[in-house]
Amino acid sequence: MITRREVLQVGAATAALTAGGAFTRAFAQQRLTEAELLRFDPLGTVTLLHVTDMHGQLMPVYFREPTVNLGVGEAKGQPPHVTGKDFLKRFGIPEKSAAAYALTDQDFEALAKSYGRIGGIDRLASVVKRVRAERGADKVLLLDGGDTWQGSLGSNRSKGQDMVDCMALLKPDAMTGHWEFTYGEARVKALIDGLGFPFLALNIRDTEWNEPAFEPMKMFEKGGVKIAVLGQAFPYTPVANPRWMMPKWSFGIREEDVRANVEKARKAGAQLVVLLSHNGFDVDRKLAARVAGIDVILTGHTHDALPEAIAVGKTLLIASGSHGKFVSRLDLDVAGGAVKGYRYKLIPLFSDVIAPDAEMAAMVAKVRAPFAADLKREVGRADSLLYRRGNFNGTFDDLICAALLKERDAEIALSPGFRWGTSVLPGQPITVEDIHNATAITYPQVYRTAMTGERLKEVLEDVADNLFNPDPYYQQGGDMVRCGGLGYSIDISKPIGSRISGMTHLKSGKPIDAKKEYTVAGWASVNEGTEGPPVWNLVERYIAAEKTVRVTPNTSVKISGV
Repeated sequence: MITRREVLQVGAATAALTAGGAFTRAFAQQRLTEAELLRFDPLGTVTLLHVTDMHGQLMPVYFREPTVNLGVGEAKGQPPHVTGKDFLKRFGIPEKSAAAYALTDQDFEALAKSYGRIGGIDRLASVVKRVRAERGADKVLLLDGGDTWQGSLGSNRSKGQDMVDCMALLKPDAMTGHWEFTYGEARVKALIDGLGFPFLALNIRDTEWNEPAFEPMKMFEKGGVKIAVLGQAFPYTPVANPRWMMPKWSFGIREEDVRANVEKARKAGAQLVVLLSHNGFDVDRKLAARVAGIDVILTGHTHDALPEAIAVGKTLLIASGSHGKFVSRLDLDVAGGAVKGYRYKLIPLFSDVIAPDAEMAAMVAKVRAPFAADLKREVGRADSLLYRRGNFNGTFDDLICAALLKERDAEIALSPGFRWGTSVLPGQPITVEDIHNATAITYPQVYRTAMTGERLKEVLEDVADNLFNPDPYYQQGGDMVRCGGLGYSIDISKPIGSRISGMTHLKSGKPIDAKKEYTVAGWASVNEGTEGPPVWNLVERYIAAEKTVRVTPNTSVKISGV
């Protein structure tokens, strides 16, 4: 689907059928076929397969892509900071098409009913096996960009074991990480010891000796080409997540280490250099412009799904989405130590179209079995679309904030701007699994504290700078903190300290008083020893009391400077 020609072929056919509205799922399945989704004209002798940011999702999911994804500085208006109709126009994708459903928020509810869920590691396994069989396993590298072991009830309770067991059947050639580290050093080391493939992270050092804490790179030979894969873990893990969970490791972008490892790989005879990165797209775009010798950056962390490779000089950036929705295929023609040509396809794993792999399906059933009763238990029902992604708001986040306000008797609620978390369609049950898909972390305590208006502004300004600093190297992850009971204006073009204004206490309608203290409830504090009930308990209790949940559009954030 995701070469330009195939977008038009599949998209035009489905768009014509849906011009008057959504059509039946059976009809959608007839128009989309596994053969069409996977059709690929091979090129050269090397194939890279890339998945990233699966966030513990073993099953097919609904996941609505963001309506708002703003770029600043040189990234302003550039992919991936293009959404909705602008995204469709930029990549030549017809409205109401399968591609439009997979890649944007446009007509999401209607198209979701037609095309169904996307993803599922058993569908991913089918694709990986097919590519290896058709291309030849000796020509294929499968690489996992991290954020794999976290983000679901099963992953949280098994401390990542469910994902590790399933990924073992996929047999990736290497991975890197981010949220993996929030299981703590001992658990991470134990899981890595049992992986059966390298965990690469050139930018993590031990704090005692300042030496590499993980293997920095791995050399492979595929299709007669010597390939160096360098691992780059999320550089700001101890900032975005609790430092106390990984006290013996130091992180950073460490551009000089990237450059040194590229040079080392080339001297060792590497004809192709691949950076398996969890930096985020804008950081990798800057890195590609500053470090020579990287042929391909397989980027992750910011959950971007782009149907084309983005070239920065001689470096190709590949963005493969999140939650198991996609797998990227990149074929490379390498000769004389240089890439002479490439062919790329972002493959959406439509679960109604791609046949599940039986071996993987059995493993998924096995690892989910201990939690099966909890996973399917219905707590309430959705009367509106629940989703997370967006720079400022998500209805699932608004739901969490409402739960915190009520269950912790607070005036203001703060919920982190995590990018992970699946969607629930109107009319569907809200299950325990859905709640944990939005809350499953290892530091879930809901605190209740007093904050002055001045402190609240400092929090908003700090998070805004993480997101909208014009230098990507200072963007430390996540979307804006979500607020309940608090409205504000933001000018993303201003410097830190000057972006936030017009802070309003929504219940009273009064401006936030800088000197007054407000009762604030929040969760996912990075501070050690935070006390409070786990967030999923409060959200479940709130939904059970409401029975049917309807979240109206949030208009409490006013955006300028775009």
